[in-house]
Amino acid sequence: MASTTQGTRVTRTRKARGALGTRPWAAACFLLPALALLGALVVYPIGYSVYRSLFDASGHGFVGLGNYHEVFSDDRIRTALKNNVIWVVVAPTVATALGLIFAVLTERVRWGTAFKLVVFMPMAISMLAAGIIFRLVYEQNPDRGVANAVWVGIHDTFASPAPYPGARPRPNADLAASGGGAYTTRAAARAGTPVLLPLVAVKPEDVNGAHQAAPAKAVPGKVTGTVWMDFTRGGGGTPGRIDPGEKALAGLKVEAVKGGTAIASATTAADGTFTLPASADGARLRLPAANFASAYGGVDWLGPSLVTPSIIGAYIWMWAGFAMVLIAAGLAGVPRELLEAARVDGANEWQVFRRVTVPLLAPVLAVVVVTLMINVLKIFDLVYIIAPGSSLHDANVLALQLYQSSFGTDVNQGVGSAIAVFLLLLVLPVMYVNLRRIRREREQRR
Repeated sequence: MASTTQGTRVTRTRKARGALGTRPWAAACFLLPALALLGALVVYPIGYSVYRSLFDASGHGFVGLGNYHEVFSDDRIRTALKNNVIWVVVAPTVATALGLIFAVLTERVRWGTAFKLVVFMPMAISMLAAGIIFRLVYEQNPDRGVANAVWVGIHDTFASPAPYPGARPRPNADLAASGGGAYTTRAAARAGTPVLLPLVAVKPEDVNGAHQAAPAKAVPGKVTGTVWMDFTRGGGGTPGRIDPGEKALAGLKVEAVKGGTAIASATTAADGTFTLPASADGARLRLPAANFASAYGGVDWLGPSLVTPSIIGAYIWMWAGFAMVLIAAGLAGVPRELLEAARVDGANEWQVFRRVTVPLLAPVLAVVVVTLMINVLKIFDLVYIIAPGSSLHDANVLALQLYQSSFGTDVNQGVGSAIAVFLLLLVLPVMYVNLRRIRREREQRR
C-alpha cells in the first residue's frame, strides 16, 4: 500500500514537471527574460510599424491605406521594387551557382582549401568596407578604377587608340573642320610644293621623346609636307613655321581628297614628314578624325543602366564564399558510392554532376538560396555607398527607400512604416517555405 502511494506521488511529480523534465513555472521564469527581450525588439517594433503606417507624416492624421497606395504609385518606390525583383532573382542564383562550381571543382585539388579560404575572405569584410572598395573599383577614370583599367586595356589591344587625342589646327592655319572631327586644307596641294600642317593642343605625354620636326623636301611629281606641334616653350617661335625645339607628330594619317573621296594616304614619319603619290596633285589634304579621337574611357559602370548589375557583382563577390562553404559541407556528406556507381555505369563527369551530385545537394542548395533571398531583401549599405548621387535613383531598393522616406529630406515615417510592413510581407513567404522544409526534414529523420 505504501509503495502504491509512493508511485502515485512520483507520477504526479512527473506530470507537474511536464515534458521538459522540470516544473512549468520554473521554465517560465527562465524563458521570461528572453520573451521580454523578443517582445521589445521584435514584436513591439512590428506592431508599432503596422500602426504607424496608418497615419500621415505628422503621426496624428489617420490616413488608413493611403500610405500603401503611395508605396505602389510613387515612381521612386516602384523603381526600388523593380530593382528588388532583379536582386532576388539574380543575386542568390548566381552566388549559389558560383558556390556550387567552386565547391565541386576544388574538391579534388591540393590547394582547394587555400582557394576556399581566399574566396571566403570577403565575408570577413563589412558591407561598408566592401562598398568603399567597389566604389573605387568602378571608378570611371581608368587610372583609378580597376574595372575600367582592365576594360580599356582589352579594348586598346584590339583597337589602336588615337595618336594625338584632342589636338587641333593652329588658328589661322590652312586647315578647317570638315565634319566628324576631321580637318581639311582649304587650298589644294601641288606636287613639288611642301605643305605645312601645324597643330596645337597636343598633350605633352604624347610627344615625349618625339624627334625635332623637319621641313619636308620638295619631290618632283609628289606631294610632300610636315605635320608638327607648332609650339615653342617660353612663348618664342613664329606661328606657322618650324622652329628649333618644336616636336614632330609621327604616326599621323594624312589623306588626299578629291570630290569628297580619299584617293591616297600616307603616315607621317618620325620627323613629321609625309609623301603622297602624284595622284594627290590638286587634291586637298585631310587629317582624319581617327587621329584626334578622345581616348577610350571605358564603361560607365555606375551609370543609370549598369549601376544595379555592378552592385550585384559586388554582393556576389562577398557572398559566393558563403554559398561555397555551405555547399562544400553538404558535398562532404554525399555518399561516394553513388558517384562511383554512376561512373562505373558509364556516366561522364558532367552527367554525374547533373544527375547525381546536384539532386543530392538539393536540400543544401535550397538552404543557401533561401538564406540569400532573405538577405537580399534587406540589402541597403552596398547600394547606398557604391551608387553615386546621379545614379542613386536608378539603383534604389526598398530598404534604402525605407531609410530615405523615414529619415531623408522628405521625412514621412508613415510611408517608411508602410514600406517596412511591405518588406515584412515579402519576407514571410520565404521564411514559411524555409520552416516547412526544416519541419519536413525533421519528420524524415524520425
